[in-house]
Amino acid sequence: MAGNEPGTRRCTMGPVRLDFHLVLLRRMADHNPDLVEDARRELGASLADMREANKRWQAMVRSPRSRSAAARYRSVLGPPHWEAKRTVGDLECAVWQWRLPLWPTLRFEVLVAGGGAVWNEWLVRDPEAPAPTLETYADLTPWSCTIDEAARAFAPARPLEGTAPTRWGLALTLPDGRQAVAEFTWGLLQRTAVIDGPRR
Repeated sequence: MAGNEPGTRRCTMGPVRLDFHLVLLRRMADHNPDLVEDARRELGASLADMREANKRWQAMVRSPRSRSAAARYRSVLGPPHWEAKRTVGDLECAVWQWRLPLWPTLRFEVLVAGGGAVWNEWLVRDPEAPAPTLETYADLTPWSCTIDEAARAFAPARPLEGTAPTRWGLALTLPDGRQAVAEFTWGLLQRTAVIDGPRR
């Protein structure tokens, strides 16, 4: 995963896909600036490149002539590497996933409901990649897991309102009975905190 071995490889991709990587990283920089800086260098991008990529993305999202979110992802990332159907409650969604060179064990997933509305957009584990070992609070390190993986490992988990778009929270139950909160950006773990001691 990017950030674990900075400088050991450099990702190569077209300018539009590079921009998308920088947009994802920009949202993560508030919590993990060191990891983001390592990843940015791995991409061969400057701070100015990241700012400009985010500015272009925001302009595209807010444009009155902007295409739908679903069409926007296809235009930026190209055809999905993998497509399927998934039922979520009473809603049937198309599932689109793309591989991202910066995170080779993850995929960027978009759930598209009828009419092209995007219902969810986040990073998930590539099913061909090994899942992380999540047994204790110490295993919950930044960028170590996705929101689904944390929820399964530390059940019962309760969703919390995110602090900004593309951010989600989880209240987790640790094996020793302590309660913790975890914050995710684009579905990837950013930070955690214990909120009470072990139950007696």
